[in-house]
Amino acid sequence: MNESILLQNTIAGRLVRGLSAALASLGALLLIVTVTPLVSWCARTLAGPWDDPRGEVLIVLAGSSTNDGVIGGSSYWRSAYAVFAYHEGGVRQIIVTGGSNTPTPTAVSMGTFLECEGVPARVISLETRSTSTRENALYTQPLLSAGIGRPVLLTSDFHMFRARRVFQRLGINVSPRPIPDVAKRASTWTGRWPAFLDLISEGVKIVYYSARGWI
Repeated sequence: MNESILLQNTIAGRLVRGLSAALASLGALLLIVTVTPLVSWCARTLAGPWDDPRGEVLIVLAGSSTNDGVIGGSSYWRSAYAVFAYHEGGVRQIIVTGGSNTPTPTAVSMGTFLECEGVPARVISLETRSTSTRENALYTQPLLSAGIGRPVLLTSDFHMFRARRVFQRLGINVSPRPIPDVAKRASTWTGRWPAFLDLISEGVKIVYYSARGWI
């Protein structure tokens, strides 16, 4: 009887200590993410150079969207910076690539946004079949007009590392033009934890793409 009680107390003690250690680790991680520049540093590292290259072809990767086809935060910022790039001059073709499981593909909604911001419809090409970064590159390749000029890839800072390498693996030599996404959200402490979760998700995808030989 005493041995049974002792065993139960031992197991309970281990569970309590394990739970306490897990909670302490989670609290430490939350503190590090919230009060240190870790998230911003990771975003800058994944983004690569921020020299805003110019080219005749701008490839814009679609991001998030709602169930009714309205562009989400990442798609909005990518579209907005695509507008800025177009109005700088020199862009002859904008390819927006990315479908979705909603009735209206994300690329279509982003293309509408570009037109509303003064980009002529004749400049915009839409690719609506892709549902992954690799498919973005695969289905964009046929849309690249031979001899039209240098392609520039525009996507979120944390996404650029994987996206650029996917395109290059398929023989599309793009110049990276990252936009501040995670870096922008990390400017406020309330935005750092959601941004950190996006970084974790992207890290898993980088490992997966690397294992498949796609980057």
